Amino acid sequence: QVQLVESGGGLVQAWGSLRLSCASSGRTFNPDRVGWFRQAPGKQRGLVASINWSGGSTLYADSVKGRFIISRANANNRVYLELNILEPEDTAVYYCATNRGPGTGYVFWGQGTQVTVSS
Repeated sequence: QVQLVESGGGLVQAWGSLRLSCASSGRTFNPDRVGWFRQAPGKQRGLVASINWSGGSTLYADSVKGRFIISRANANNRVYLELNILEPEDTAVYYCATNRGPGTGYVFWGQGTQVTVSS
């Protein structure tokens, strides 16, 4: 079992920045991809960004391209999401998640961290 813990959320003004961290523990951490998702009140959870654990290739939702940056630190099994030029529409609970292998779904999830952007 993989345990994931997010941190770094908080209250920030529009145009500000935050850096979220996803730390893993438990069994040997060797996923294919790690993703950051978010869910705003009344909306479905959606993928914000993902990164291939070994090769580092990244994917971003159109709404965050050019503003958010996903990165990884393989040595300490962490994945980061840097949120820049934040907008009130970015307010949501942010979750990290991992899959088991190529082509598989995300099966391990953290508890989430709240990001609130004020206008």
